[in-house]
Amino acid sequence: MNKKHVGAWALFDFANSVYPAVMTTAVFPVFFITVVVGDEGGVGELWWGRAVSLSALIVAVSSPLLGAVADRGGARKKFMLAYTSICLAAVAMMSTLDQGMVLQGFLLFVVANVGFESALVFYNAYLPDIAPPERQGWVSGLGFGVGYLGSALGLVMVIPFAGDRNELVWFLVAGFFLVFSLPAFLVLPKDQPTDMSIAQAARWGVTSFRSIVKEVWDLKELRNFLFAFFFYIDGVLTIIVMAGVVATETFGFDQQGTIVLFLIVQMSALVGAFALATPTDRYGPKRVLNGVLGLWIFVGVAAYVIESPALFYGMAVLAGLGLGSTQAASRAFLSSLVPAGKEAGMFGFYALCGKSSSVVGPLLFGYVTVWADGNQRPAFLALTGLFILGLVLLQRVRDPRAAV
Repeated sequence: MNKKHVGAWALFDFANSVYPAVMTTAVFPVFFITVVVGDEGGVGELWWGRAVSLSALIVAVSSPLLGAVADRGGARKKFMLAYTSICLAAVAMMSTLDQGMVLQGFLLFVVANVGFESALVFYNAYLPDIAPPERQGWVSGLGFGVGYLGSALGLVMVIPFAGDRNELVWFLVAGFFLVFSLPAFLVLPKDQPTDMSIAQAARWGVTSFRSIVKEVWDLKELRNFLFAFFFYIDGVLTIIVMAGVVATETFGFDQQGTIVLFLIVQMSALVGAFALATPTDRYGPKRVLNGVLGLWIFVGVAAYVIESPALFYGMAVLAGLGLGSTQAASRAFLSSLVPAGKEAGMFGFYALCGKSSSVVGPLLFGYVTVWADGNQRPAFLALTGLFILGLVLLQRVRDPRAAV
């Protein structure tokens, strides 16, 4: 295992984690809903849910094809660089947004989120290359662990400007992401030439997409895992993108209080990712996921019941522990099921399931909130059902790395 490759790979997680912390969780959703849209009664949440869902749908539809093209054309790093650049440009352009610019804000977020999520497909595909099977749980946990550290530092960085100087926040996010992602593009293994150019691989992907889908379908354990992942990650991702709005509108947090809350979440997620990294390798990711999905079910029910902001802090700590370990164990689980030479394509289907499911979750949350006349609590019960279904389906998957 090349330590330089592992370090550069993990540092990209450190770099990109400022984006979800600020842009999809703690700052931009509140800015978009309360300033750009500015309407009450759940209209802002509905617009936000549409933006998240559309970007997720685009990623879901495009990722399997682009992943397969990257594998056949030897262009994994090129694709990763291109999508990262798209994300950074769109985030920087958010500095032009102001009250009432709903469509502009909607489109810029969709472009930025497509760039961010698509880059992760090719980033994740490096995991089987840089770590042996018996260390993939630890390396995956390392990536998410330092990623949550990056999220925390990113939130600390924007606290002085959030609310009053939001245009500076977007520039700071783009700059942080750019600077700390450079080692990954310089150090990670170079793209290896294949017998196809990118253009030829693209034509092959379009004409052979049906056989690519069939190949995934024929891999029973991979197929069963992706079905389970589809449901439980929907609940996780929806809570991530809606948590900032819940903190402000249901529990009365202001902008600064919301950022502090997410600092606590990031640190607990860091602990969760590191604490369960070694158990993921020792006992297998399935056992780890069984435990953390039980934790998510508890969090979903608690969010419906509790009233106190102090208890909400405690629930946020538990959610953070589940967040880090769920993502790290899921990535390691899929990595153990991927055939050699098919990494980007299979992680494209991983993104397909994750993002197509998250089309459903934010819309479900938004419509249930509107149905409840702006009350967000019933929406958490709907998300709890997704965790339960994912946990049930996960029992159909055999973990190839479970301890004997």
